[in-house]
Amino acid sequence: MSSFRTPSRTPFRTPFRKRAGAALASLPLLAGGLVALATTAAAPAAAVDNGLARTPQMGFNNWNSTHCRAEFNEAMVKGIADTFVSQGLKDAGYTYVNLDDCWAQPNRDASGNLVPDPVRFPHGIKAVADYVHSKGLKFGLYSSAGTKTCDVQGFPGGLGHERQDADLWASWGVDYLKYDNCNNNGVDAEQRYKAMGDALVAATRSTGRPILYSICEWGSNQPWTWAPAVGNSWRTTGDISDSWSSMISIAHQNQSLAPYAGPGAWNDPDMLEVGNGGMTDTEYRTHFSLWSQMAAPLLIGSDLRSASASTLAILKNTDVIAVDQDPLGKQGTVVSNSGGLVVMSKPLADGGRSVTLTNENTSTKTVSTTVKDIGIGGASSYALKDLWSKATSTTTNAISASVPAHGTVMFRVTPGSPVPPPTGLNQLSDLPWTSAVGGWGPVERDRSNGERAAGDGRTLTIGGTAYAKGLGTHAPSDISYYLGGACSSLGVDVGVDDESTNGGSVRFQVWRDETLVADSGVRTAADPPRHLSADLKGGSKLRLVVTDGGDGINYDHADWADAKLACGAGPSAGTHDLSDLTWSSATNGWGPVERDRSNAEQAAGDGRVLTIGGTVYAKGLGTHAASSVSYYLGGSCSSLTTAVGVDDEVVSKGSVVFQVWRDGALVADSGRMTSADAARALSVDLAGALEVRLVVTDAGDGVDYDHADWAGPRLVCA
Repeated sequence: MSSFRTPSRTPFRTPFRKRAGAALASLPLLAGGLVALATTAAAPAAAVDNGLARTPQMGFNNWNSTHCRAEFNEAMVKGIADTFVSQGLKDAGYTYVNLDDCWAQPNRDASGNLVPDPVRFPHGIKAVADYVHSKGLKFGLYSSAGTKTCDVQGFPGGLGHERQDADLWASWGVDYLKYDNCNNNGVDAEQRYKAMGDALVAATRSTGRPILYSICEWGSNQPWTWAPAVGNSWRTTGDISDSWSSMISIAHQNQSLAPYAGPGAWNDPDMLEVGNGGMTDTEYRTHFSLWSQMAAPLLIGSDLRSASASTLAILKNTDVIAVDQDPLGKQGTVVSNSGGLVVMSKPLADGGRSVTLTNENTSTKTVSTTVKDIGIGGASSYALKDLWSKATSTTTNAISASVPAHGTVMFRVTPGSPVPPPTGLNQLSDLPWTSAVGGWGPVERDRSNGERAAGDGRTLTIGGTAYAKGLGTHAPSDISYYLGGACSSLGVDVGVDDESTNGGSVRFQVWRDETLVADSGVRTAADPPRHLSADLKGGSKLRLVVTDGGDGINYDHADWADAKLACGAGPSAGTHDLSDLTWSSATNGWGPVERDRSNAEQAAGDGRVLTIGGTVYAKGLGTHAASSVSYYLGGSCSSLTTAVGVDDEVVSKGSVVFQVWRDGALVADSGRMTSADAARALSVDLAGALEVRLVVTDAGDGVDYDHADWAGPRLVCA
């Protein structure tokens, strides 16, 4: 069995593998061995537009189970196709039946064409492809972007024969090409792989047969930065082997590459080993779960003709497959990794999340996360489905499971009915989003996006202006909130965070349902903050989208700063005594803010009738400097009038300043007032204002007996 797992082509691959390992080793590692991409790396290229692999490809490849041994032949390939149908694998989504190395003769014919091995494939490759097609499946083949393939026997590679080989394969009915990296003579990888990509495009145009292009470059030259424009998937690592250590280390290397994956272009951490015997069923379930969570191609590598019931049960778990094949096309990302307990979250097209709780330790552990941490929110409860046990439950926030050694518990998390934001002027960073997808690392609340783990950013700062509240993101990103028609407007400052010292340009967009309602234009690290206002009336959904500004630099730390969402109606039409209305917030220097009483500093209601300079006021607010009382207006009020002064209960001390703020702008100021001053009248225009804030400051004398009255304040609303 040991020779069964040692591919005969390993000696040819060794020097290339060393270079691949060095390339990955040169990248910094996070806890648990995750590859941390350099922030100066190029942004991902646009995905190739050939209409293929809109979700990750699924199928079979013989290499992991047969290598180049004699049992790899026509009968086996036809038997696999038969098994796809008879065992329900075709119905589960597996489509491609692919041949790996050793299918050809060692030499091309006199015309330079590849020749199938007549012993292995006595009827030729086209006959095998036709048989596979007759089953409603697709057929794949293998070559290498070098003079020879990777097996020690040295079968012909495609270097210098790209168009000839592509035309030949198309004539045989080939639907899939796996293109390896051996014996490449040191020719630039991008050049070699693009040459075959161009040849496949030309062959498709001439024959009408599209061919999925799987680039097997092992991650040696960071193919995730250039391969999306060339092929449909690209290997990110060296070869997998049938062991826990190999599988989990490859998962670690692939996890940090999520931003590069998407419909038509996928990170490929190599084929599945499920069923080959080197791991336990628990470990194989982890293998299958992580590959699906990472939106990886699912290519079965075991001989399905003799697969056990447990192997088939893993490979045919349609709930897990649905995560891999989710049409949103997002690769899951690590949201926490500590002590061998790893949580990944994958956004799904229905607005939910897939969550994997993996225990990499050798004993059972409890692995936990929360709804908030996995990037969703806004609902009163969430449905949980365990995709392996099929058990269902609900949660309001906590997600936790006892996970066996080397095991993974996988949940599909589906939000219940969303809850609209509360009435008032809400800081967006205080509200639960329904979905948040960041470009690098998680979207941060009240911090910039530091790209790695949650909380690694700093104070939001744009053009030297610091903000206490907001959202820190990285292009591209997409954050959604449920509005339920309850909100009217959004005001926000946007810009590239000052931590983007290496450049970066972004574009901020605000969407109400499917309508673009605000666009910042391209903003760079040199630009000051720009204020955006968006009309959200009647909208059910708010989306905050950041796209790359087109410069190809991925150091785009993008801030939504001081984002305020106005929801619900303000006070009803008419004239209101302010003390009869509900404030949205109130802070006070001593004791509570009092309604229709002075502030006696201790318990609520311990003051007396509001009195300034001998004049008694039946209505008003009793405060103590420093204080701040805010009311939500919702744009429905026109003016505020009030008298202000130090209450007569202060005989010889106290000095204050009264201020009225409208939506963050100072609109009235009493100047310094003491207990010796008569009441002063303030009047302010509030037309269109979302919020009014009544502020009292200590005038700076250090005396703390500042009993400050807002006497007879009246609000006029339309």
